[in-house]
Amino acid sequence: MDTFDLTSFWDDSDYALQAYVSEPPTDELIASLEQELGYKLPRFYIEMMKQHNGGIPRDTCYPTAEPTSWAVDHISISGIMGIGRDKSYSLGGDLGSQFMIDIWDYPDIGVVICDCPSGGHDVVMLDYRACGREGEPAVIHVDQEDDYKITFLAENFEAFVRGLANDDAYDTSEQDKQDDLRVVATGQFSELLSELCSHVTEIGNIEGIIRTVCTKIVEEKGHFSFHNDELSMLMYDLQFWLYMKVYPNTNREEYLDAYSQMIAFGGEFSQGGYGPSWVSDWLGQRMQEGIIAENNGALFLTGQAAMELVDKLKMYEGSGGNERKHP
Repeated sequence: MDTFDLTSFWDDSDYALQAYVSEPPTDELIASLEQELGYKLPRFYIEMMKQHNGGIPRDTCYPTAEPTSWAVDHISISGIMGIGRDKSYSLGGDLGSQFMIDIWDYPDIGVVICDCPSGGHDVVMLDYRACGREGEPAVIHVDQEDDYKITFLAENFEAFVRGLANDDAYDTSEQDKQDDLRVVATGQFSELLSELCSHVTEIGNIEGIIRTVCTKIVEEKGHFSFHNDELSMLMYDLQFWLYMKVYPNTNREEYLDAYSQMIAFGGEFSQGGYGPSWVSDWLGQRMQEGIIAENNGALFLTGQAAMELVDKLKMYEGSGGNERKHP
C-alpha cells in the first residue's frame, strides 16, 4: 500500500457515499465478516478499506483477453464493496456478497467484491478455488448472462486495483452506434425471422416496420439491444406474435428456447447476444397482464392484444424506407 496513491483513486459522489462508503472497519468487524463469509479477505484489500472503506473508483474498467457480456475487450465495475453491513453495497449489506450468491445463484467459490453496471447480471469475485479459504484469491469476472461464465482478470486483488483503467480508453460508443444503425438498416434477417415475416398478412411491409422500430431503439439507446423500455417491449410482443402465428402450439420453455434465433442471434440483423432474464421477465409480465394467455400449456396472444399490436405496428407502416427484401 505504501506505493499506491489513494488520493485520486475514489470518486466520492453523493451516491457513492450513500450506497458504498462506510467508516473504516475495526479488526473485530473484519474478523466477523470473514467468519460470516467463510473466507480470509486479502491483506491489500483490508489495508485499502481501512483507509477508504468501499466506494466508486474514478477508473472503472478492466481489460480482458476475451469478450464478455459488457464488451469485447474489457469489463466495467460500478463500485468496490467495503467491509461492513451498513451500506447496501458492502460485503455484508443487503445487496452484498451473500445476497448475490444466494439470490442470484452466483457460484459459491468466494466473495463478490464488485458490482457491475448490468444491475446484477455480472459481477467481479474473489476466487478461492486454487488457494483455499485462507489463501490469496484470484480475481474473476462472472457473467450470469452467459451461464455464469468465468473470465480470469488478475492474480490477486492488488493487481486488479492497479490495473483499473478509465472508461475514456474504451469509448467507442459513437462508432458502435453507427455500426448498429447499419445492421438494422441493411442486415439480412435470420432464416427464422424471414420465415415468420413471410406469413404476415395483417399488415404490409413487416420487414420495414421491424427495421424502423429497431432504428429508433438504436437512435435512443446508442446500441442495438432490448430491455424494458416501451420500444423494446413492442419488439418482444412483435416477435412473440410472429412466432405464434407460425408455431401456435408452443409452450413457455419452447418459446424461450426459440427466441434467440429470431433477432438476438443468427443472420446479419443480429444483436449478437441478449439477456434471457429480460425476455422471461417480459413474458411473465404479459401473462400477468392477461395479454398472453395459456391453453393446455400452449401460449397465445389474446385476440384483443393482437388487434392492438397490429394497430401499433401500422403506425410504422410505410416508414421503413431502408428495408432490403430477401427471398
